[in-house]
Amino acid sequence: MNSDATAEATPDTSARSQTDVVIQGIKDMITDGELVAGSRLPIEKDLSARFAVSRGSLREGVRALATLGVLETRQGDGTYVTSLDPALLLSPLGFLADLQTSAGSAHLLAVRRILEAESAARAALLLTDDQLGQLSATLDRIDDILQSEDSELDLEGYIDADTEFHRIIARASGNPALAGLIESLVGRTFRARLWRAITERRAVRDTQAEHRAILSELVRRDPDRARIRMSVHVLGVEEFASDHQAEVDPSGASGPPV
Repeated sequence: MNSDATAEATPDTSARSQTDVVIQGIKDMITDGELVAGSRLPIEKDLSARFAVSRGSLREGVRALATLGVLETRQGDGTYVTSLDPALLLSPLGFLADLQTSAGSAHLLAVRRILEAESAARAALLLTDDQLGQLSATLDRIDDILQSEDSELDLEGYIDADTEFHRIIARASGNPALAGLIESLVGRTFRARLWRAITERRAVRDTQAEHRAILSELVRRDPDRARIRMSVHVLGVEEFASDHQAEVDPSGASGPPV
């Protein structure tokens, strides 16, 4: 094999290591306080000299950090550190959820159940009156959907309101990291929840009754009962996903039409 062929067959490990240098270097600048949320990165020439890397490797590192939600490039204005909001930084967790098999979907729902049960307990102690009002209004929207005289249930509207209910509670937990994890999972379990709503119409009304029970405990400021109510609520979807793996599996031809 000639040298050119060898070069083509051999991975460019030096380029990858230079990109890693960029990623680590920018991360250190943030953790050391040299860069903060909203800061503009130094110009390419200065950064590449600082890290002793090529501009190509610098750009690769910046692109990787942009994908992770750490940086954002503004056309014609440079590259900036994002808000570093936990929900933004945890959003790549969605890739994990998207790649799950049917069995993996049930596993993720189990994780979601544990996290949401704790968020409900924390929220019971921290929810403001305004947030309680938002939760009540969200459930009223679901009631309106369920009482609609249309023959077809507005499944999209139902799932949107259901998702908003859980997000309000997660954000009210007072723990941005916990809320970020939950938000990254709630939307990713959409398929299982939708398919359950399609195949088990009674489950929609049962789920709404569970929502109301959770809200009642939140209004009472009872963390232990709120935790139990939320755990039982998410467990229903988890068990459905486990029992109907072929239908929920996004790779299965018999799955839901979404």
